[in-house]
Amino acid sequence: MLLATAVAAAMGNAWAGATVNMGDDKSVTVGFGLRESYTSAENGAPDGGRSSDFNLDSGRLFFGASLNKNIKGMFNTEWDGDKIRVLDAAGQFAISPELNIWAGRLLSPSDRANMAGPYYSMGGGYWAGVASRYGYNGGIFRGRDDGVVVWGNAGDGGRLGYSFGAFEGHTFGIGSLTQSAAKAAGIKADDKLMYAGRVQYDFWDAEPGYYGTGNYLGGADILAIGVAGRSQKDGILTLGKVGDYNSYNVDFLLEKRIKGAGAFAIEAAWYKYDTDDIIKSEQGKAYSAGASYIFEQKAGWGKFQPFVRWQEFAADTNIDTRQFDLGANYIIDGYNAQISAVYSKTKITSAADQDKFQIALQLQY
Repeated sequence: MLLATAVAAAMGNAWAGATVNMGDDKSVTVGFGLRESYTSAENGAPDGGRSSDFNLDSGRLFFGASLNKNIKGMFNTEWDGDKIRVLDAAGQFAISPELNIWAGRLLSPSDRANMAGPYYSMGGGYWAGVASRYGYNGGIFRGRDDGVVVWGNAGDGGRLGYSFGAFEGHTFGIGSLTQSAAKAAGIKADDKLMYAGRVQYDFWDAEPGYYGTGNYLGGADILAIGVAGRSQKDGILTLGKVGDYNSYNVDFLLEKRIKGAGAFAIEAAWYKYDTDDIIKSEQGKAYSAGASYIFEQKAGWGKFQPFVRWQEFAADTNIDTRQFDLGANYIIDGYNAQISAVYSKTKITSAADQDKFQIALQLQY
């Protein structure tokens, strides 16, 4: 008999969808998500005035399948502004909560912000291009790469999360050539894999799953510290030089519920990026910090969550990029239905300051 349910678990994040169960642990899950925004940016118009633009920031189709309780799979797509592309395509082997093996195209282990992505970050959106540059400059598309990862949740109640994997790499999009482009150009370099890993410990509530969440919207008490890194020998390929790629970070999240009042959250992260002194515009240190408070009392359909965040990337070119955000979310149905409004001010060394105001709608079905 076919049964449909309203909620499905996909990739470690809960999104609204539909699951068709076919018995004997066989099922198929489908869903989709979108992020649409309106942005008014300083000096963004052709005449130098403020821009006024609507944009489909993300349009995703989610597909999941279960062959039995141990063998599963995911296939997800994303709109890239011109066409629909493959986002994730991976086989998933669930041996136990402590041991899982995924192989295919997926997001390699990295910092909390990148693992949360555009749909599950505090304040909505994604911090790409400033502090957290893993998804911004890594992978084939939206930070994804081809490879295999081993991950699990172990220790006391699954509080110790780990993930380690090997990936194709050579796809950083930071001025470095892909392996095929380097070969066509006659560049001599080793063909080594990129290795990536993350270890995280949750002192309060455990966070099961591979992909992360930037904020629990008052749904959990979290005190977590994570460490992540990536490395590839001859991972930087240019016409002039060949060098190694290394990056690592430490991130922190504290979220505490206040009975009858709501919940506050504080997060921070530190990053180090190393391109072997070849691409100095993507080499340097970065920092980020944010805070939010979600009110317990509903206002109409949902709850308000004001937030503030700050980011800085100090490149080895002596050009610093700093961004300050001040905004509020209207949470209607967790990460499945919310509206965000945020004012951002960006300062770049030797460039005019830029400010923008954005309203974004996020829906997942």
